[in-house]
Amino acid sequence: MKTLLGILGSPRKLGNSEIAVKAISRALQEPHELKLLRISDFDIRPCRGCYTCLFKEGRCVIDDDLPRIREALFDADALVVAAPTYFLGPNATLKHLLDRGLSLLAYIETLWGKPAVGVGIAGIVGKEGYTRLGIQSFLRALMCDVKGCEILYGALPGEIFLNEANEEILSGLAAALFQGPPATKNAACPVCGGDTFRFLENGHVRCMLCSNTGAFQMDENGVTFDIQPATHEMFLSKASAIRHREWLKGMKARFLEEKDRLKKICIDYLKDGTWIKPSRLEKAETPRCS
Repeated sequence: MKTLLGILGSPRKLGNSEIAVKAISRALQEPHELKLLRISDFDIRPCRGCYTCLFKEGRCVIDDDLPRIREALFDADALVVAAPTYFLGPNATLKHLLDRGLSLLAYIETLWGKPAVGVGIAGIVGKEGYTRLGIQSFLRALMCDVKGCEILYGALPGEIFLNEANEEILSGLAAALFQGPPATKNAACPVCGGDTFRFLENGHVRCMLCSNTGAFQMDENGVTFDIQPATHEMFLSKASAIRHREWLKGMKARFLEEKDRLKKICIDYLKDGTWIKPSRLEKAETPRCS
C-alpha cells in the first residue's frame, strides 16, 4: 500500500487547506494510507547558511524537528501540499521549511521524482498573488514530479465546497497524481511547464518557476514561448540536481581561496549602523557593575 503525505502550510485546523488534502485522498483510486504533517506544529529554525550539511550527509548542526519531517518525506510515495494565501502569497511556513532544503540535497537519490500535487487557497477570487507559484516552487525544490497545482477560493473553513466545481478540481488532481506527465500548454514554459513569467525588454521573458529566459510571441493562437534551459539548472533533472549539489560543495574551496579578500570587504562594513535587538538580548548584553 502506498503512503500519501499531506503537507499543510496552514496553522488553521480543519480549514480549507486540510479538507482539500483529505478530499484528494478520498478521491484517489490507488490504495493508500494518508499521513498528515502540519508544518507549524514543528520546531523548524532558520538556516544558518553554514553549508555543514552538504559535507555531513545531510546532518544539520541545528537541533530541531527537521529530521522528523525528512523521514516523512522519505517514507512517502506521493505528496499533496496545500497552503492558504496570506498577503498575496503562500503561508510563510512553506518557505521557512524550504530554506532548510540544503540538507535535503544529500538525499537526491532518495527523494527524486515523487509524484506531487498542490492546492492554494485564496479568500477572494483573483487575489491569490503568487501563491500558486510559491507552492509549485516548494514542490520543485523538494525534487517532486509536479503533476498539477490549482487555486481554490474560499475564506471561511469549508467554504471551498460551497462551490461544487472545486470537488471536481480536487478529483482531477487525485487522478493526475499517479498518471503520466501533464500535457504542456501553449502559454507555458516549454522547459518546466510553469505559467508565471516576468516580462523583460525586447520581447524577452523569464519563467519564474525555472528562472530560464527566452522570447515570446503573440498571434491569433495566443502566446507562445521560446525558452531554453540554462547551463546551470537546479531541479529540472536528477542529474542537474546532483550537479548543483556538487557546485554548492565547491563553494568551500572557493571561500578558502578568497577568504582574505572577502574578509577585508566585510570588515569595512562592521561598525555601520545601530542594531535594534529583542529586549531579551539587550538585557543579556547590558554590562553589570562589579
